[in-house]
Amino acid sequence: MNILHTEKLCKSFSNGGLQQHVIKNLDIGIKEKDYTIIMGASGSGKSTLLYALSGMDSPTLGSVYFGDTDISKYTNDQLAVFRRENCGFVFQSIYLLENMTVFDNVMTGALALQKNSAELVKKAETLLKKVGIGETLWNKYPNQLSGGECQRVGIVRAIINDPKIVFADEPTGSLNSASSSDVLDIFTEINKSGQSIVMVTHDMKTALRGNRVIYLRDGAVIGEHDMQPYGTDDSKQRLEGLQRFLDEMGW
Repeated sequence: MNILHTEKLCKSFSNGGLQQHVIKNLDIGIKEKDYTIIMGASGSGKSTLLYALSGMDSPTLGSVYFGDTDISKYTNDQLAVFRRENCGFVFQSIYLLENMTVFDNVMTGALALQKNSAELVKKAETLLKKVGIGETLWNKYPNQLSGGECQRVGIVRAIINDPKIVFADEPTGSLNSASSSDVLDIFTEINKSGQSIVMVTHDMKTALRGNRVIYLRDGAVIGEHDMQPYGTDDSKQRLEGLQRFLDEMGW
């Protein structure tokens, strides 16, 4: 069952009086519990597609459905509520609030839903510990943390409201190898817990974590590659299969 799907999705921008067609008539579906990777060369429309799927940007033409609801017809206020209630976001630029502590950063989005604050505090504590952010860091500010630590805080902020789907745009792009692996392990656990993930990446190591890879070129899907959930198949065969697919795509 699709949690998200598009119909004839198009996105264009005006550039010097000319229309630049970034996304072209896309019909794609994201199933519940999928870990979908979006790949393609720079300028292929990866991030534009991610923003359209998540309701962060409106399509020029076509529709984005969340379940049976066409969210492309929502007003900006309705989209804000939709994102807050259903989506989590993790980006390469982490966008933590510099004047707030680690713990306050995590709580900002959660309290907007007006849930039981005591339960949210307990949940934030549990999640921070789970991703390796111990109590000694909770009252520190983002500029006192490493890049990997900030990204982990960003992930907790993204998932504290139990979003149905998590969107990530190059979440390991600015991290070193060790921090990248830690962050990818967290995404794997999120997916295993039942949440859908849609992630844009140019990195093969990151792409290996998904169970499906969509490859874009010039705003159109030119190929898809399906894999078993990460860790359930032969890692060498998984790597070789993905490499063959990417070679065929001209990656």
